[in-house]
Amino acid sequence: MGSRKMPSFDVMEERLYSGVLSDVLDGMGLRRQAMSEGIRPLYHDATVVGRAATALSADVYNPDEDTLAGEIEAVDALGEGDVLVATTSGSTRAALWGELLSTASRARGARGAILDGLTRDVRQIVELRFPVFASGIRPISSKGRCRIIDHGCRIECGGVIVNPGDLVFGDFDGVVVIPLSVADEVVSRALEVVAKENITREEL
Repeated sequence: MGSRKMPSFDVMEERLYSGVLSDVLDGMGLRRQAMSEGIRPLYHDATVVGRAATALSADVYNPDEDTLAGEIEAVDALGEGDVLVATTSGSTRAALWGELLSTASRARGARGAILDGLTRDVRQIVELRFPVFASGIRPISSKGRCRIIDHGCRIECGGVIVNPGDLVFGDFDGVVVIPLSVADEVVSRALEVVAKENITREEL
């Protein structure tokens, strides 16, 4: 990721925000890196930053099909510092995500989940303080309705192409995807902008 030493995810979470990252990406000619406005955090102060661990979900129409296996496989593949980024291609048939997957993801060191689909068990997820960003909420189980058919693959989520290992950052303003190849430079520039903003704010 270049010669610069990237700060820790915790430092980025504390010092950066999605708007400044989007501005820096714009300045570098990467103008389509913010996910659609419909992908929202489950609680107002949720912030997530980490490496994208991608997953692809598809609708199924067999009530007897074991759709949980693919979800567990994707979660089992998560590592320290990962953020699960899943696409349902806009499906609203069922909630792909919930409390149990959030709990299992956290146990594996994941920092959050982002999906352009639905979630449920919101009260429990909020109590866990596990950052989940989703396009909607619905109580219907994924069993027999949708399943993860691949993970660790290139996907499009919220209108943005996401590759495994890309840096993702989400807060109340939305989710930004920083391609791995420019992540060091983007973070460095964003930190410089924030430092200047802080000086200006103090002067004002």
